[in-house]
Amino acid sequence: MKVLMIGPDRSVHGGISAMVNNYYLAGLDKRIELKYIGTMKEGSKLKKLITAACAYVDYIISLHNYEIVHIHVASDNSFRRKSWFIRAAHRHHKRIIIHQHGGDFKNYHDKLVSPGTRNRMDAILNMADELLVLTPSWKDYFSHIVTSDRITVLPNGVIPPAQTVSSPAADDKRHRNILFLGRICVAKGVNELLDAVIALHDEYPDINLYLGGIFESRTEGDIALRSRIENAPDYVHYLGWIQDGDKNEYLRKCGILALPSHFEGFGLVLIEGMSYGNVVIGSDVGGIPETIDDGINGLLFVPGNIKDLTDKLRTVMTDRDLTERIIQNALKTVNDKYSMDVIVTQLLNIYQNTTRA
Repeated sequence: MKVLMIGPDRSVHGGISAMVNNYYLAGLDKRIELKYIGTMKEGSKLKKLITAACAYVDYIISLHNYEIVHIHVASDNSFRRKSWFIRAAHRHHKRIIIHQHGGDFKNYHDKLVSPGTRNRMDAILNMADELLVLTPSWKDYFSHIVTSDRITVLPNGVIPPAQTVSSPAADDKRHRNILFLGRICVAKGVNELLDAVIALHDEYPDINLYLGGIFESRTEGDIALRSRIENAPDYVHYLGWIQDGDKNEYLRKCGILALPSHFEGFGLVLIEGMSYGNVVIGSDVGGIPETIDDGINGLLFVPGNIKDLTDKLRTVMTDRDLTERIIQNALKTVNDKYSMDVIVTQLLNIYQNTTRA
């Protein structure tokens, strides 16, 4: 099979790029003829515009050589940018797979655009021969736009480490180390996480919070959050964006991985945490509760509720039996549902069915 895949540049800090890189690490490009074109790089507006224009030229030149076009989209600017690529593929009668990743897509589609723009978005989505979504609830949502027989749930996946942390629940110190990975902004719930950790410090003086990610400055709140972190107590550690070996080191060092987002499409980082024997704690929004079975393979808290988040963090630090059960169940969840071997096999079947359609 010959697949032309479109998405943000593989160097971009974000979930889609991480997912695409996992496809390559899992050897997808060895099993099909795959070309990837990155449509966006981080930087100035001019850099982004030049990247998108060059990507579109490359795409048009390449299009006739490929049977299937697999396009990763989110919402707002991502959707507008990818709509040009989707229309071109439709004009050239290619088999089109739209892969929707946007955690805020519903809010954007239903509330933030005009009725005319919404109709154009729906028309573009209906150009897809197959619409891939991350969770069953997203399939339910998009079934109001695209017929459900053209929608398939394909979760994000990870490559589990060769060796997990041995007897992770027995190490109390590890569960005083809390890790956050992602874009550092108000919408990711980082303020609430800071409040919870500070509240727990008197009980657990050896507590540490590690923040791995890049700052966003979209709002005044994001700018204030950056200042807050830069002036935080010495048990709050800003790591910058970490990846590969450094990320693995912190996944092993920390016993808790927290994702307190206000909205979230899936939360790939939760699966990464599970695979390293972390207890994952996520807010009960978007696709997170479809990944975390509360009290079974992780813990959920009410989004924005600092007391609830604090209580869940305290539970992990004090209830060793529960922590051990959660870790073992989480490892099984990753192996059964979210390992890249499983995900790539499902994706190859989708390509085959799309080609035959």
